[in-house]
Amino acid sequence: MRCVIARFPFDLTKNSVLDAMKDVKPEEVTGESVVIGRRVYPAKQVGEVVTRQDRRDFSAAEVIRAMTKLGFTCRGLPGSAEPTPPVAPLQHASNLLGGPAEV
Repeated sequence: MRCVIARFPFDLTKNSVLDAMKDVKPEEVTGESVVIGRRVYPAKQVGEVVTRQDRRDFSAAEVIRAMTKLGFTCRGLPGSAEPTPPVAPLQHASNLLGGPAEV
């Protein structure tokens, strides 16, 4: 699949990414990450290994977008609040009237 990272086009496949990351030890994850096999890699590390470019040349979002298109599981910032699930209309009305917290 053709992916653009740091304004350069790359023809990446899931197998080529797996092969490139096979013997790479994951660094500590402090931001966005990509799950490759059973390992979790920082997005910037994946981008650096796959594209052979400096990490300052691309954003983690570009790598996340490309890896998601290839079918890899990507995670956002650790510790970021997940969106709260939507409340059913009946539950919302009950909460407004001072009803129990959960129905």
